[in-house]
Amino acid sequence: MAVEETTYTIREVARRFHMQPSTLRYYEDSGLLTNVGRTETGQRLYRDCHINRLRTICCFKHAGMSIEELKRFFSFESDEEGHIDEIMTLLEARRAAIEEQERLLAEAHAHILRKLHYYGDIRSAAAAGEPRPDWADYRHAVFED
Repeated sequence: MAVEETTYTIREVARRFHMQPSTLRYYEDSGLLTNVGRTETGQRLYRDCHINRLRTICCFKHAGMSIEELKRFFSFESDEEGHIDEIMTLLEARRAAIEEQERLLAEAHAHILRKLHYYGDIRSAAAAGEPRPDWADYRHAVFED
């Protein structure tokens, strides 16, 4: 007995992934989503394989991958072993880019914390009639949230 595969409408998939239906159509037009079925009236029918593919697309998009990088990554699917070096290079480049983003974000976070402490101390000093603090005392300080 054959098990019937679950199908999803474009609206269901768009809602599930918090995206516009036009984004799904774009992914299909660009070749990222393939073999999308249609009803007799032409409505798209997505299957679990599309849901799994969209999870990967969303993850990689959040990681900063471009559409061209996504296309390249998925073009290696039919022969992963033959393209393992290209896959690893693509993923290593994305890993390095994420690590750089994390470093820059940590620097920005530390700067924001210094500014919060500095301006909080200005407010406290003003309320107490005390002299204003000197930014130089905060410039390299390390604060926790």
